[in-house]
Amino acid sequence: MSHPSSPVLPPEADSHVLRVEATDVALPDDGGTLALLTLTATDARRPTTLGPRGLDVLRDALLAVRARAEAGEVVAVAVTGREGCFVAGADLAAAADLHDLTATRALAEAGHATLRLLGEMPVPTFAWITGHALGGGLEIALHCDHRVVVAGVRSIGLPEATLGIVPGWGGCWLLPRIVGLPAAVDLAVLRPLANNRLTTAEQALEVGLVDAVLAADGFDRAALAWTAGVLRSGTPDRRSAVVPPVPDGEPDPVTRAAATLDARLHGAAPAYAHVLDLLARAGSRDREAGFRVEDEVLSLLLLSEQSRAALYAAGLTGRGARRPSAAAEATAEPLPVRRVGIVGAGLMAAQLAVLIGGRLGVPVAMREVDEERAAAGRDRVQDLVAGQVRRGRLTEDSARALLDGIQVGTDLGDLADADLVIEAVTEVLDVKRAVFAEVETLVRPDCVLATNTSALSVTAMADGLAHPERVVGLHFFNPVAQMPLVEVVATSASSPEAVATAEDLARRAGKTVVRTTDRPGFVVNRVLLRMLADVLGSVEDGTPVTAADAALRPLGLPMSPFALLQLVGLPVAQHVLITLHDELGPRYPRSPGLDRLVADGRTVAAPGPHGLPEVDPAIQDAFGAPSAGSRTAQETAVRERVARGLAEEIGLLLDEGVVPAAQQVDLAMLLGAGWPAHLGGICPWLDREGWSERVLGRRLLPPGVASATAGTAGTADTAGTA
Repeated sequence: MSHPSSPVLPPEADSHVLRVEATDVALPDDGGTLALLTLTATDARRPTTLGPRGLDVLRDALLAVRARAEAGEVVAVAVTGREGCFVAGADLAAAADLHDLTATRALAEAGHATLRLLGEMPVPTFAWITGHALGGGLEIALHCDHRVVVAGVRSIGLPEATLGIVPGWGGCWLLPRIVGLPAAVDLAVLRPLANNRLTTAEQALEVGLVDAVLAADGFDRAALAWTAGVLRSGTPDRRSAVVPPVPDGEPDPVTRAAATLDARLHGAAPAYAHVLDLLARAGSRDREAGFRVEDEVLSLLLLSEQSRAALYAAGLTGRGARRPSAAAEATAEPLPVRRVGIVGAGLMAAQLAVLIGGRLGVPVAMREVDEERAAAGRDRVQDLVAGQVRRGRLTEDSARALLDGIQVGTDLGDLADADLVIEAVTEVLDVKRAVFAEVETLVRPDCVLATNTSALSVTAMADGLAHPERVVGLHFFNPVAQMPLVEVVATSASSPEAVATAEDLARRAGKTVVRTTDRPGFVVNRVLLRMLADVLGSVEDGTPVTAADAALRPLGLPMSPFALLQLVGLPVAQHVLITLHDELGPRYPRSPGLDRLVADGRTVAAPGPHGLPEVDPAIQDAFGAPSAGSRTAQETAVRERVARGLAEEIGLLLDEGVVPAAQQVDLAMLLGAGWPAHLGGICPWLDREGWSERVLGRRLLPPGVASATAGTAGTADTAGTA
């Protein structure tokens, strides 16, 4: 199959092409010649991925090696990658460029035709996994007879379901034959569902996904020696001709996973169910039938609404997330940050100190109002660092160095030589203004002053300062170590240098930046609180709390509205809602029921039958007796109210210039609020459901962005796997 001349794969279907370097390596002890294929990207700055033409390159290399194996010139074949990356999966940009079933079917079949050459080679095949082995990259390894991985690799997995597709190049048929059905379901369904939790080298060895883990130092030599040993001993590969039966006494992994999917997704993100079905039926299909069904399902799902939305989300949060937006191009060079000050020593301040000290490697000075609070802050920092040591994120030596670099005290004068100071005190405007007023008298004229406020006016905090141009918002999300987003808030007075410095610090700390103007709630809290305000408003108007909490289930959100309220904290949500009500008016109405719950110190959610938090029906008394009516109609009314409100608020947010485009709203909600990638973000969902045009008279995104090609979505989203 020659893609360059194919009418179904356009020239732009690969954003870059795979490079394969073939090398003959002599095996120890006169063991013969090993054909070593090293896979790299033509652009060394990018991870190695597989697109249509990359598959052609790999197929040509494998056919050449097969001919040599048949001629007796080589006794084994090994596939490896560059340091840190084996193969990171399919080229998502190439997949997004395919718009008809002929093209997607060609890609699915090309993957099988290429990778199966490894499994059908006349000599043993080996995968030397040097780093990221994701999706199609892991499928390359699954087609090999034996697999070895470098110690310390943390990114092995089959995340296709998160992208709205299935492991369609042999993964669903091969995986249960190698690790068994329970582990296969965990790797390809449950881990992707759990925020795409990947597998480490050591975990892969434990479940039988790989045969050995070798130290990074001298990995190539050790892998060669290990390969020679396998060849000498005639060690059989782990692949079974049949899927091993589930051990007696163990629960059926398919039934259990199906219940989990239903409880978490409620029918949203159908790709997970397709993966589960392919795994469950793999044992009843031979290789040809198994691969043929994978072709059918993958080619359809590549055109589905979920896949198009997820690919859009991946583009935003991946390569797009590291580029400034068009309206947020750097207009100044960031100032050097060699020392950071933090005012406050609470949990947020401690998390910021550990993140900045660890990622930037600069000294951090934390200051509190008295020694008792400073001591508590010291304890928080030590606990956070100890937790990283326990999880293997820090060595004992690096932990000591980090702790030595974080000084906690009570003298604000110690911040005098800081290049940037972050206030992380209680969320009260007058308190924050007082902090900045005092700090300004102590620090250098070029020191940037940043606030971690989540909703308050940054402009108001800078009002009255001698140098308001140095003040910016630097809104990290909680928990700081896990949440990838930072909103950098520029006031009308903020200097380009101050904004650039704040953005540079956030990026050096490993975060994705969305720059906003100084409007209440910025992006994430403004949008989230509008959703919660409309849910609470529905309950105040008579909708039962149980119906309101269940109304958004069809979206497959990570948690229900009342579970989100409890996670945020009722007093915090109440405070932000009051702030937004005061600033933005009746679109954010006060909730007397929420006020009563806060006053009584009550919780609002408890674990449901599947362990996921659901609203506690007992809190209905805080809102009064509900109205009678159809449960289905009540849920539909809440869902429509929320959708209308979100469309209105995002339209206003964009009209006000809080961010320059809808894509930044999606990026912020994906990374700052956990808005599901299977929806593509919040704007694609509003466009697909028609709410943008009904409420605003316009779409938020151009037609075709994050949505399926006309005429294919219905078929693709209901692809059969029987």
